[in-house]
Amino acid sequence: MKTRRVIGSVVLSVAMGVSMFATAAFGQQTSSQSRDSYRVLINGPASEKARAKDSYGKRWDFGSKGFTTTVNDHQYQALLKNKNLTIEKVPEIQMEKIVDQKGKPGGIASSVPSDRTPWGIQAIYHDSAITKTTGGSGIKVAVLDTGVLKTHKDLTANVEQCKDFSQRKTALVEGSCADGNGHGTHVSGTVLANGGSGSGIYGVAPEAKLWSYKVLNDRGSGYSDDIAAAIRRVADESVANKVHVIISMSLGSSTKDSLISSAVDYAYGKGVLIVAAAGNDGPGTNTIGYPGALMNVVAVAALENVQANGTYRVADFSSRGNPATDGDYIIQERDVEVSAPGRAIESTWNDGSYNTISGTSMATPHISGLAAKIWASNLSWSNTQLRTELQNRARTNDILGGTGAAAGDDYASGFGFPRVN
Repeated sequence: MKTRRVIGSVVLSVAMGVSMFATAAFGQQTSSQSRDSYRVLINGPASEKARAKDSYGKRWDFGSKGFTTTVNDHQYQALLKNKNLTIEKVPEIQMEKIVDQKGKPGGIASSVPSDRTPWGIQAIYHDSAITKTTGGSGIKVAVLDTGVLKTHKDLTANVEQCKDFSQRKTALVEGSCADGNGHGTHVSGTVLANGGSGSGIYGVAPEAKLWSYKVLNDRGSGYSDDIAAAIRRVADESVANKVHVIISMSLGSSTKDSLISSAVDYAYGKGVLIVAAAGNDGPGTNTIGYPGALMNVVAVAALENVQANGTYRVADFSSRGNPATDGDYIIQERDVEVSAPGRAIESTWNDGSYNTISGTSMATPHISGLAAKIWASNLSWSNTQLRTELQNRARTNDILGGTGAAAGDDYASGFGFPRVN
């Protein structure tokens, strides 16, 4: 007989702006979760799990790891009394949002972009005079975030899949990915915005296709089981459609989650490249968040448009990795892998406009877009070969500015800043 246990499982929340990845925000439950209902992971002997499924229904089935469901307080108390089951409560985490002086969440929006190829695009293309971008044809980028404005003129031609994993009553809604936050639309634009009708903004790989998987609600928070299920769905769709897919996750937690870790390993084994934000808890050491900290994920640090020691500078807010592994050029858990522009990044917004915000959330899609552009020109490559190419390009553009940055592999910028040229 298994002893019952109750464990608080970690939920991932969106890394929007400098403060939305802050560890201080973790642990804030919404009142609906603390009083009315609980998302739980249930595991135990097959017969007991089957009975529990019949009684409570299931949201996601993770096989040997158990299944998740939502129960009310009375049902939760009943489950705790069943000594044959293990119960892990999965609380919802609500993040604190930043608001600028004009009251616009995340930054200052405008009806037209101030620059069709913002500084981050110029930097990653290593071309200050660039007027448009190209590349990414045949590659799919799955952005797991708050959704996307499908009708944005710079994105609408790129949207290929749209799925919502964030609804309370329904685990998956096909064809729905409305972004009531803005963060997901912003991230998507940096990956693959196509310039619209001639007056819009460009992302890194405008010919790539977008798979928008809404795993975070409009407050910018979500459950780990929904995120894990979305990662697995991406992997299965990649295999079923025989296409190359990159997962881009500008979200994170200070604590490792078993469901997401398992899903990442599953997707990586299926040939998917996974890119995620390092977090915004810098400049202290060992502050990198998960899933970016996982070995099978490319963790991205944020650079700012400031020169120091002849290179771009790592932003102070950008989370750092483990200094004990500096110089080894080997990715271990809790290592930053590469860096990219992340402060004052202009991109598409969920009201059809453009917005400028900061964070490792903004650095991540630069690398996801670069990966799509490189993979499109090397379709025979595996995801591991693509990852090696990103690392090799980063080595040739070392970052020497910012706390912890040093020659070679360092805990602040990783291998460096990979670029198109």
